[in-house]
Amino acid sequence: MSVSVDGYIADRDGAFGWGAPSEELFAFHLARVRGLGGYLCGRRLYETMLPWETDPALRGSELSVEFADVWSALPKVVFSRTLHSVQGNARLADSSVAEEVAAALKATDKDVEIGGATLAAAAIEVGLVDELRIFRVPIVVGGGTSYLPPATEAIPLDLIETRTFGSRVIYERYRRAPADSD
Repeated sequence: MSVSVDGYIADRDGAFGWGAPSEELFAFHLARVRGLGGYLCGRRLYETMLPWETDPALRGSELSVEFADVWSALPKVVFSRTLHSVQGNARLADSSVAEEVAAALKATDKDVEIGGATLAAAAIEVGLVDELRIFRVPIVVGGGTSYLPPATEAIPLDLIETRTFGSRVIYERYRRAPADSD
């Protein structure tokens, strides 16, 4: 997810337009999403991404057509207390986060991503997240929706990949560090 330097995915007004990707970064997202086997998301992220499956206006360039096709084909599980139905290649979650993650992983040999602050926080809290992939945008927004939940204990991480894009966005990929073997 895109995150401000001070750790927010949306500002105090709920806006996140400051995280819109450059063409170079958009191409990177396309390649990353192409390699996924499933996606679990919260309601707000689902609603934000649904136009890629339903709005022909988003198919204005070759790159956006490719992304829309890849995103539309990707199986998605939506966690929501308020939605009664979903569209596109998605279904509403009917089990716990742990059960849905297990089912998604069983259905593919590819990576499965979790997106949406509340859902990701729940997955992190129960130890279901083995990697964090952050797109750090060079802006300080001063408050809003935090990227990470408050941690009840330290979660050691290893930095395994970085990349700086021409837009000055920095991609950081972390993996959970192995437990100490004292």
